[in-house]
Amino acid sequence: MVDKIERSSIHRNCRMSKNIAITLGDPGGIGPDIAVMMAEKHIKSHHIILTDPKLLIESSKNLNIKITINELKDINDSPLRKKGILNVLPIKLIKKNKPGYMNPENAPFVINAIEEAAKGCLNKNFGAMVTGPISKYILNKGGFKISGHTEFLAKICKSKSIMMLMNDRLKVTLQTIHIPLHKVSKNITQKNIIEKVTIINDDMKNKFGYKKPRILVCGLNPHAGEDGILGNEEIDIIKPAVKLLRKSGIDIDGPVPADTAFIEKFISQYDVIHTMYHDQGLPVIKYDDFSKTTNVTLGLPITRVSVDHGTATELVGKGTVNISSFVQALKVARDIIKSAS
Repeated sequence: MVDKIERSSIHRNCRMSKNIAITLGDPGGIGPDIAVMMAEKHIKSHHIILTDPKLLIESSKNLNIKITINELKDINDSPLRKKGILNVLPIKLIKKNKPGYMNPENAPFVINAIEEAAKGCLNKNFGAMVTGPISKYILNKGGFKISGHTEFLAKICKSKSIMMLMNDRLKVTLQTIHIPLHKVSKNITQKNIIEKVTIINDDMKNKFGYKKPRILVCGLNPHAGEDGILGNEEIDIIKPAVKLLRKSGIDIDGPVPADTAFIEKFISQYDVIHTMYHDQGLPVIKYDDFSKTTNVTLGLPITRVSVDHGTATELVGKGTVNISSFVQALKVARDIIKSAS
């Protein structure tokens, strides 16, 4: 028997809000600039930015881009439905911001914005949240022991979480995420694989509209273990898990060698390629189309989409950053809301 996952519904029995919460990540990073650069064409009235308005004003002056801000009184306040307006739910900075410099003392500000967006999604004030880039190093230095958005949001939502990166051609999921490489094999268990693939299958149906998603699983070792010569995880763990998942009705194949999992034959045949660790799958999809690749967190009772790039402090104030990933993240969030409604 395959373990069943207890999961909350994707709000199918109630009307989902079309409002999307936007967090900008570290205030010293590229997030505020991206919001200002997107203001005229890409930020709509149903996009609610959770930040300190001073950050947007400061960025607009540095970039010489005119913006108009409408400050909301609280999370229940109705956004102003007018073109060219940035609806902002104020989150107060802790320390004065210096563009291009990330201050650990502003870590609580970053965390507050993420928490407010997540709680707003859980309370159905928002239909989804789109997050800007954070620095895990700065947050940890500021006293918050987190390894990333994915794990932090799982804790807030009291649920499991899985990282999936996607673009128009590929969807790549990860069995393990932000752990050292030497700890990966210990976390590859039948139970963990069954649990995560079940969630992936459910969310592909509920959030992306697939009737029967096709999933391909990668091996852990080179050449998928070469029949045990290069490792036994495929024989002892991954193959039995795939067999049980298939018996439960999930359309799944593997394990296949990761070095050939991304050839056109498999990309065209499968909807999701499930990899065993962070750098087994992510370099491939980022190389394929970095500018339009987004990060979607599966397994949560809410929808969270993110850009796939970092804080890019070296680009702050220059107006040269590529906004494509953030634009795409908003589109993906909107599409999920539509699919799940």
